Amino acid sequence: MKAVLQRVTEASVRVDGEVIGSIGKGFFILLGVSDEDDEAVADKMADKICKLRIFEDENGKTNLSLKDVGGEVLVVSQFTLYADCRKGNRPSFIGAGAPAEADRLYEYFMDRCRTHVDRVEHGRFGADMKVSLVNDGPFTLMLDSRELFK
Repeated sequence: MKAVLQRVTEASVRVDGEVIGSIGKGFFILLGVSDEDDEAVADKMADKICKLRIFEDENGKTNLSLKDVGGEVLVVSQFTLYADCRKGNRPSFIGAGAPAEADRLYEYFMDRCRTHVDRVEHGRFGADMKVSLVNDGPFTLMLDSRELFK
């Protein structure tokens, strides 16, 4: 599982011109799922992300978690995180999970996030989405379960 996490002051996702998910302060997450992933990986990723202390405390130190600041989460499925660009100029996505299983784990990941935060919004799996966000910092992290949980 791969995630690109951005600390945001606001974020939203639109499908066919309609806002289907929006948040204020919190995390905007692009989430990619591979065929190697399962519920245990999703649990670890969601727990890790939701417990990250990347919000500033009263002393300006990044020491507070989503829960500490009443943060929200917007998750968008992003199979292109598994792009393989080693050969030629057209990426291969063979490393991305099969759509049905990837969608199931995407939903499972969001359910796990809900055990940490009150509001978890999402995009629409497989849809053409338009994302808007205001990156706070900017503060962006890339997480790969294969590196985090060896």
